[in-house]
This record gives sequence, C-alpha cells and structure tokens, in this order.
Amino acid sequence: MPGLLGGPDVVLTGSDSETTQAHEQLSQQWPSRSLLGTLTPPARQELLGLGTQVRFDADDVLLMEGVEDRHVLLLLSGFAKVTARVENGESSLLAITAAGDTVGEMAALDEAPRSATVTACGPLTARVVRQSELQGLLMRRPEVATALTGMVSKRLRWANQQRLDFRSYPVSVRLARLLVDLAASYGSSMSSGVVIPLRLSQSELATMVGAAETTVHKALRQLRNERLLETGYRSTVLPDLDRLTEHAELTA
Repeated sequence: MPGLLGGPDVVLTGSDSETTQAHEQLSQQWPSRSLLGTLTPPARQELLGLGTQVRFDADDVLLMEGVEDRHVLLLLSGFAKVTARVENGESSLLAITAAGDTVGEMAALDEAPRSATVTACGPLTARVVRQSELQGLLMRRPEVATALTGMVSKRLRWANQQRLDFRSYPVSVRLARLLVDLAASYGSSMSSGVVIPLRLSQSELATMVGAAETTVHKALRQLRNERLLETGYRSTVLPDLDRLTEHAELTA
C-alpha cells in the first residue's frame, strides 16, 4: 500500500481506546531508551491515546523532505530510516528510529518544511498525531517535552557519527557499529547474550548502513561464522557484545 502521502492503511482491528489499552498492557516491551520507554505510565498512556493508528509497508514514505505538513508519527512497531538530500544529490542517512519513538516532531515544533524524508525499513504501525494534539500534550506534560528534546539531541549526535563512519569504515565495521548502537539503545541482557527485540532483515540492514544487500549478506555471514550474531523469531542476539564492540573498532 502507498505511504502516508498516498494514504496509509488505517488499522481497523478494534477501537482506538482498545488499541491504546493493549499497547499500555505491553508497555514493558517498549525499549527503555525510547520515548515511550522513558515516560511514566500516565504520560505514556496519554501519548498513546493521541491520533489515529495507521500501517505502512516496507519502503513506504512516511514523511517527505520539503513538504509543509505538521503531523507527527509515533511508531508502535518496526524500524524507519531518516534521510536527507545533500548538495551532490545523494541521500545521507540521518537517523534510525524504532518502536517507541516519534518522527516528524521538528516540523511540528518549528513549523518549517520537513527537513528529511522518513521511509519504512519494513512493515510498521504508527499513530498519526496532529500538531495541535502534540502541543497540547507538551503543555500538560512537561516530562514529555523534556524526553522529546533529549531524543532529538541523541539523533543529532548519532547522525554526526554516521557521517564519519560512512567515510571511514568498510561495511562489516559499519554493520557491527550499527548492531552495537542498537544493542545500547534497545537491547536487553539475557543468558544467550544481548537481545535486540526486533528481527532485522538483510534489506533493512542494507538501507541502514548504506550498502548493497549482497555486501551486507557477506558481512552478516562473517559475523555469524565468528559467533558474534544470531537471529531468531522477531529478535537479534549478540552472543558476545565485547568482541562485537572490538570488531566495530569501538571502545567498550
């Protein structure tokens, strides 16, 4: 189905209130460093109650650079990439967002045209929140405003690092750096290693590290052979985060 600009799928499986209650009951599954994961239950429930739920397919465009709309998307599942055009016409990866975070908040806050394009890396669901709804919540819940500001700051830092990585490291190292970063943001320590509660396809990883899918396939095979990566049902496991960090040429 087309993305938001062409009309997303509206999820009709139950009322919005029932959907919000279901998400709140599963609140322990929100990544601890995501926007929803950092909020108190009352603030999180109020945020989840805003807007209308929609569904996107892989490669759907959620938001388009340069467009002057003002709504915000609260991601409930899946991954999205944030890209922008640079002077030579190429696309630069600015951020990766996942369930529990928002996209499009900058245009809602400063009323400038969209500064980037947001594209689904795979199937995802989100809530479309109007600008007025978000601004009202920020007035009522200062903790949401603080958490949102912190999330934007982290994205800017991450984008700066990605620009350096793409120019300085081969694909295998960029992939390892991405996995370490996802582990830090969304992972949980288990007996089997650090578990990222999302299954990442080769095509999704390729879009995230800016490489051809065949090249990413080779890099993944190398990580599996070295027992640095395992994949399961809706999860990615990093058995030895310390060794993966070394492979990523990062300090512990």
